Formats: sequence, structure tokens, C-alpha cells
Amino acid sequence: MKITNLLTMAIGAFFLSATTNAQNTFQKEEFKQWAQTPPMGWNSWDCYGPTVEEHEVKANADYMAKELKKFGWEYVVVDIRWFVENDKAGGYNQTDPRYVIDQYGRYLPAVNRFPSAKDGQGFKPLADYIHKKGLKFGIHIMRGIPKKAVEEKMPIKGANGITADQIYSTALQCEWLRDNYTVVADKPGAQEYYNSIFELYAQWGVDFIKIDDLSRPYHEGEINLIRNAIDKCRRKIVLSTSPGETPISAAPHVSTHANMWRMVDDVWDTWPHITHLMDVAQKWYPYIAPGTWPDCDMIPLGRISIRGERGNDRMTRLTKDEQYTLITFFNIFKSPLFFGGDLPSNDAFTLSLLTNKEVVKMHNESTEVKQLFQKDGRIAVTSKNAKDGSVYLALFNISDKDSQKVSVNLSDLGISGTAEVLNMWTGEKSKTTSKEIGANLRPHASVLYQLKSKK
Repeated sequence: MKITNLLTMAIGAFFLSATTNAQNTFQKEEFKQWAQTPPMGWNSWDCYGPTVEEHEVKANADYMAKELKKFGWEYVVVDIRWFVENDKAGGYNQTDPRYVIDQYGRYLPAVNRFPSAKDGQGFKPLADYIHKKGLKFGIHIMRGIPKKAVEEKMPIKGANGITADQIYSTALQCEWLRDNYTVVADKPGAQEYYNSIFELYAQWGVDFIKIDDLSRPYHEGEINLIRNAIDKCRRKIVLSTSPGETPISAAPHVSTHANMWRMVDDVWDTWPHITHLMDVAQKWYPYIAPGTWPDCDMIPLGRISIRGERGNDRMTRLTKDEQYTLITFFNIFKSPLFFGGDLPSNDAFTLSLLTNKEVVKMHNESTEVKQLFQKDGRIAVTSKNAKDGSVYLALFNISDKDSQKVSVNLSDLGISGTAEVLNMWTGEKSKTTSKEIGANLRPHASVLYQLKSKK
């Protein structure tokens, strides 16, 4: 009888363990389903720095719902320091920040900037406003635990009396923004702290979170805590790690823990930022995959730096050729697309860069993205669309002085015979029967083709 009971218990334990392992495996991989195509949205950083206010977020959401939603744009993201009442653009740590924080050491929105957050409502009313438009809501936070929570020994929710001063370290504190301390990942209470903030964000209705100072150096321990906390909160919160340069050695880890990760530091409206991005991106092509995306950073187009961190209020300094080059590269690389300019300030040209149906289709549906070459100021990148048999080709002249022809052999694209060619930005259609396809491009210019073989 005892043997039978022991056997029954052992079998039960085996199946319970197997079920738990299966659930854990499913949970770990489930997050990839939340971003099967690269996320697309707006972020307040490039135009408002750390000072964005609720009415400005709503104005950008209104524009997105009216002009961009039908093209797949859906995330509205409040960037850095939404919990500081007296922040201003032009650098950090220059004033004594007035933090808004709850009794558990969790930042709350500053009510003077986000009036709907009054009475402890947090970002829920703003998230509700955005959700009613069929859009999704996101926020930015810094890695770690607030210094204020540590200094005041605030209790960590759900940690059985453990306080903030028991889980922190001053080691590896962010060099450029010192609001937080590092969370020591193996300390009792560390996981509970991250659980507590994501529990709060889930209650608010957050759909996307950008977490800063994770990538350089690469904070694997805190990324594990974050992944666990998102999974535990059971809300589909897309995770973006920031900023770059994420080390390529971390690719196996970051691609199994985050939906997107930055390859470089901030990309602004200067040509060297674009060429540096293209150079660094070369090592990341193998990691472009549904649910997990190497991230080119925000799109510094349109009206930026209204109250930003780099320069004065302006329309982007990039020329039209350079703007086409940037947006073409972001799209064919299948980077997440987060527009950095103030959307209501868009002119017709800027809007056209975001609403090209064929380019959006390529961004969503293409596979097998690869660089054919990058040499002598010439770059060629290609991908395929298995649904309609299309081959996409982007050609770039990144040299500074000379116009030059950039071309590839059709055989390198898997095309033989006649091919129908669509210039995806101009809409011009043609046919080619030659063995190569190319274009004479001005310095900093590009072209984007869709090709369909006609044998």
C-alpha cells in the first residue's frame, strides 16, 4: 500500500514538474508573439526631451489615430523622467529634482505635467484615452531602484519587510543620469521590486516599456529580473532595451529576453549618425526575427527638439536624400519604427515617408533580410516577400563627394530573365532584361526597388 502511494505521488510529482516546465517554457517564449512584426509608434524624446506634458502626448495620439493608425502605427510612448515635477531640457542633474514616488519606492507621474494622474490614478487615465483610439500606450524608465527609495529605506511591496537599501549597489550606476542605483539581481527582494513596478504598470494599462541603461555595459542580471516580472504580471508589455551599443556577444541572451534592443546610441539628424548605424548594423542581420528585433533607434525626422536635448527647435537637418536614405534603411532592415518628431507639426513630405503602403508592406512581411555588400561607399540590402514572390532591393551611396552607380547582379537576387521593377518611393514601374539592376545615386542618396521575376 505504501509502495503504491509512493508510486502515485512520484507520478503526480513528475507530471506536475513536466506541466510547470512546459508552462515556464511557454511563458518564456510567449512574449515573442506580442511583436511578430516590428513595433511602430511615436516617442516623445526627440521633440520634448524629459519635459513632455499630457496635452502634447494626447495631440500626438490624436494625429496618429487620424493619419497613421491605418498604416500600422500604434504605440504612443512617454519617454524619460515623467516622474519629475521640475525637469527641463538641456541636460540632467542640473537642479534638485522633485520626484513623485509612492510608499513602495515606485515612481508616479508628475501631476503638474499629467493632470489626469491625480488622486493616485497614475497613467491609467492617459492609457485609457489612448486605448479608446485603438492605440497602445508605452513609457520609459531607467534601470534600477530610485535613490530616494534607498535613502528613505522604503519597503518593497511583497518582499516581507525587505527595504530598498537592502537590494542596491552604487556599482555601475548610470553615468549620465543618477536618479537610480543598480539593483543587485541575486539579493532577496530584487525580483520582488521589479515585480512590484510591473504590477503597477499592468494596472495602468502599459503596453510597451523602454528601459534605459541596460545595454552598455550589458546588465544581464537585471534583464532577467525584468523578463520575469513582465511574465509574472501577465500583461502583454513589449520590452525595449536601450540604449546601445548592445554587445554582439549578448545577442543570444537579449534575443530571448527582449522584443527589441538598441544597436547604437541615440541617432540624431546628422549624416554621421546614419553611416555609423549602417556600419554597426552589419553584425545584426542574422538576429532579425519575428518577435525580437535589432533596433535602429528613433526616427529623427519632422519637427524635433521643441524642448529637446540636441539643438534648438527645428525641422530635421537631414536633406531629402538623407531622409529617404534613413527611412529606407530602417524599413528594409525591419527595425522597429518610432517617430521622434512632433506628429502634429508634420509637413506633407514627412507624412509621405510614414504612409507609403508598399514600404509598410515590405516592413511587415519581408523575410531573409541580408546585406549583399558594403564597400567603397556603396551598400546593397535585400529581402524577400514569400507571400507574393517579391524581392526587395535597397541601394545606397553613402559617399560624401561623388555620385556613383550602385548595382547588383540579378542572379544574386535569385532572378533570371525579365523582371518587373517598381521604384517604391516614386511609384515608377519598368522592366529589366539585363543581368544587373542599379542606379546612379547622388552622395547620401538611395533607391528602393520591388522586383518580380517574369520568366
